[in-house]
Amino acid sequence: MAEIKSTLDMVMERAARMAADAPDMSTAQTMREKGMRLAVSYLNGDQPSLLTLLQQQPPEDQMEMRSGMATVLLRNLILPRDQDVSDETLRSFKGIQELSGNAADIAAICSELRQILEQYGKHKDQIKQQFDESILNQLKMQLQQQGVAVNESLALSPTMHPHYKDEWARVSSDLNDQYHHALDQRKTLIARRFNL
Repeated sequence: MAEIKSTLDMVMERAARMAADAPDMSTAQTMREKGMRLAVSYLNGDQPSLLTLLQQQPPEDQMEMRSGMATVLLRNLILPRDQDVSDETLRSFKGIQELSGNAADIAAICSELRQILEQYGKHKDQIKQQFDESILNQLKMQLQQQGVAVNESLALSPTMHPHYKDEWARVSSDLNDQYHHALDQRKTLIARRFNL
């Protein structure tokens, strides 16, 4: 029994040494999460400058916090729901540039991203208008083939087409996929720059 105890003691001692030698991953993760919380606060308008917040932290924690901040800012670069780019997205661009030290390459990528996001809303509206006109013309042709007189007084809507929702979902999904691909390419470039 004494041999088992001494073997167990040796294993425990070795485990304690290994734990002491291993880097404290929870501290790095904690600092990343703190950086994420600070970035969210910045995006909500509660903090004026990410760089100032970062510089107020201990130097040994700044790299992990910067990573957490950049992660949140990149996640916030999304396609707009309407034609306008959201204020949070604009703040994300500003924060990314600030964290990069206003590096020229990051500024250029952010400029491209902003153009993509602005173009997306306009392009989506244009595609929707063309799609609705096409569906409306199909409806008119179907009615004419059935012998119904189609004139201006007949209130037709493209949504009356039985496959309107399905077709628009497909067209919209294709458009979103194209723009998501363009966004993801540029976000990957920024992520590499921040070693994410």
